[in-house]
Amino acid sequence: MSYAGGVRSVLAPAALVGLALALTGCGSSSQGEAADDGGGAIDGSSQGDDAVTAGGDAGGPGATAVSVSVPVVTRASCPGAGMVLIGDYCIDRWEATVVELDAAGQEHPHSPYDTVDGLTVRAKTAPGVVPQGYISQVQATAACAHAGKRLCSAAEFQLACRGPDASNWYPYGGETHVAGDCNEGKGSMVPVYYGSDPSSWTYADFNDPRLNQIDGGLAPTGAYKKCESPFGLFDCVGNLHEWGSDPADANGHGRFRGGFYGDAEVNGHGCLYVTSAHELTYHDYSTGFRCCADPVWPKAR
Repeated sequence: MSYAGGVRSVLAPAALVGLALALTGCGSSSQGEAADDGGGAIDGSSQGDDAVTAGGDAGGPGATAVSVSVPVVTRASCPGAGMVLIGDYCIDRWEATVVELDAAGQEHPHSPYDTVDGLTVRAKTAPGVVPQGYISQVQATAACAHAGKRLCSAAEFQLACRGPDASNWYPYGGETHVAGDCNEGKGSMVPVYYGSDPSSWTYADFNDPRLNQIDGGLAPTGAYKKCESPFGLFDCVGNLHEWGSDPADANGHGRFRGGFYGDAEVNGHGCLYVTSAHELTYHDYSTGFRCCADPVWPKAR
């Protein structure tokens, strides 16, 4: 990453030129800065060099001009509220909900317990709301795009989930599973309505809107306070599976990560959990998403 810089011109006494050169290493410098822009900027970055003119006493005899680098630091922001800037990308703090868009582009409420089949929807992120399940990777991709965002890559999701320490398996740190810290381990809700014989379950059964309304199942975003990642994200593990931007593999299957409230251990531990058994158009009550985006850099002045 690099910060955009502005350019200023000043005249300085000749006696200051040597000092300026000594301090700037003959015209170049760099440093890191930790920033929080209110939308959650979390990272440092190198800065660009900006030319500044220094010379002798203005109008004095023998005045010379010397180019000295004096940085004017600006910082990136994320394209929307509720995002965190991590390194060179932004990511939503909370799992996504959606609104419907009509032909004129106006937003209308959408129930998170219903599919989005045949609808045009836009992703939203906020605390304390029921996230959208019943959504496919194709639909989630479009929902993020309508918000000026995109789905997250595997690397982006894992970094945001476990923080800068790659040895962490869980948002709360370490490799030890702590039951109850995240919304997981509750088992399938399908038997509540369709019995305990999986061979009799249908695709329609898995998309029954009642499944995510069973008490003690799906939780509002951010309800599990201990399931906060080092970067301030919630529910990366559990609550809903999160579709990634992975293209279809040789079997036509995509990837969703982090597990859901039924299980976040069988296909990997916590942040490392990944399911690869379904095509990009698949959805059920457990599948959700969150969006990522590229940061917005101010233009150089």
